Amino acid sequence: MLIRIHPDNPAERLIQQVVECLNDGGVIIYPTDTIYGIGCDIFKTKAVERVALIKGINKDKATFSFICHDLSSLSQFSKPIPNPVFKLMKAKLPGPFTFILEANNNVPKIIHGKKKTVGIRVPDNKIVTQIVDYLGHPIMSTSVHDEDDIIEYSTDPELIHEKYRDLVDIVIDGGYGGTEPSTILDCTGDEVEIIRQGKGII
Repeated sequence: MLIRIHPDNPAERLIQQVVECLNDGGVIIYPTDTIYGIGCDIFKTKAVERVALIKGINKDKATFSFICHDLSSLSQFSKPIPNPVFKLMKAKLPGPFTFILEANNNVPKIIHGKKKTVGIRVPDNKIVTQIVDYLGHPIMSTSVHDEDDIIEYSTDPELIHEKYRDLVDIVIDGGYGGTEPSTILDCTGDEVEIIRQGKGII
């Protein structure tokens, strides 16, 4: 199903429809402030396995990211965040960054894998942050890749729907997506390390 949601003024009934799908163990494709993502409720194990299957990822070896509504909800899922890291996060979020933090026991094992770390995002996108807010906890996040080497990421939600409609429950059309992924920052060591330079600039 393709659902069009206005990026600046998301309709509450449409957000609720997506949340109901997630509560039922559904898999969705949604816009972020970078590229489109595939995700589900982090506590629905079968849905997480479905996402891993769609992406061709080994769920036992993967470390998935997830999307939080804001900085305060993020602390429920990570070990205490050092003050310099928290200041950096406060300055950069919401925005196109993924912060790798040490996961606490609230993070399902299927999400953090053997590494016991988790990538956390708070995108600057009203649609997905409202979905997470209404759901009451994070959704898993992994990017929608294109098989074309020239266009690495799919940007047109209608084309994404054509490709994934038999694999996911809902594709949200929130306008064209970007082609540049988030910048990944590893905050688990003594110093913050850039793992992948993406859209976010430090």
